[in-house]
Amino acid sequence: MNRQPLRLAISEAAKILAEAGVDSPRVDAEYLAAHVLGVERGRLPLIPLVDPPVVDQLHKLVRTRASRVPLQHILGWAPMGSISVEVGPGVFVPRPETELLMEWSLKALAGVSAPVVVDLCTGTGALALSIAAARPDAVVHAVEIDPQALAWTRRNADARVAAGDTPIRLHSGDATDPSLLSDLDGQVDLVVCNPPYVPEGTPVQPEVGVHDPHHAVFSGQDGLDVIRHVVRAAARWLKPGGSVGIEHDDTQGESVPALLSARRVLTDVADHQDLAGRPRFATARRVQGGQ
Repeated sequence: MNRQPLRLAISEAAKILAEAGVDSPRVDAEYLAAHVLGVERGRLPLIPLVDPPVVDQLHKLVRTRASRVPLQHILGWAPMGSISVEVGPGVFVPRPETELLMEWSLKALAGVSAPVVVDLCTGTGALALSIAAARPDAVVHAVEIDPQALAWTRRNADARVAAGDTPIRLHSGDATDPSLLSDLDGQVDLVVCNPPYVPEGTPVQPEVGVHDPHHAVFSGQDGLDVIRHVVRAAARWLKPGGSVGIEHDDTQGESVPALLSARRVLTDVADHQDLAGRPRFATARRVQGGQ
């Protein structure tokens, strides 16, 4: 049985993925190789040679990825901060960009004891669960309208409880419902949301257009249909000094901050860029004092 250099197998895989139009062919090839070998990606350099069945299995997964099935669907998981969540058909795949919103969220909660957090449009639960993992003293509410997505949230929430994290509180609810979680009005320290925000008709990658649920990606002609309601809900829920962070499309670096600024109870409105320098999420804080 002739063993093959793993480096060569990965290079061949990356070439196939690049030709298929995959954005990060080398990274994806390495993740797939690590998945086949059952090791972390960082340990691949310690494995110089692999057997033919390993190469065959890698090529099989590469062909699947080249058909533009999301990498996370093949691996079965996606990272978010210090945790990972299970993903698959029927739920929005968490993006690396959302880690920036998660990191901002933890900074916003610094110095707040036993914070109350609401994560709207939670999907896999990635944001809510990563915050709960980092802040075991927090009461984290996660809201999702889609039953399929909510099933993924429950699965991930159960896994994090089994790992020792504080349980989050799951709600089947609509982010556009004006009475959603009304018992939390004025009680919340942090509202976070990675909502659907892509304007209808915008061309998207096959991984998104074919495999992400349409309603988790697109939100009206300007992409702001859900975000408008999220801003209203945040203004209602936040306690004085509480914060809100909302991820948005890179074309909404002015429109989402404008929605936040239009609420007189919100202040310190700011927009934040992703690692590529594109507008990615907007934040604000509830003014101290009354309405």
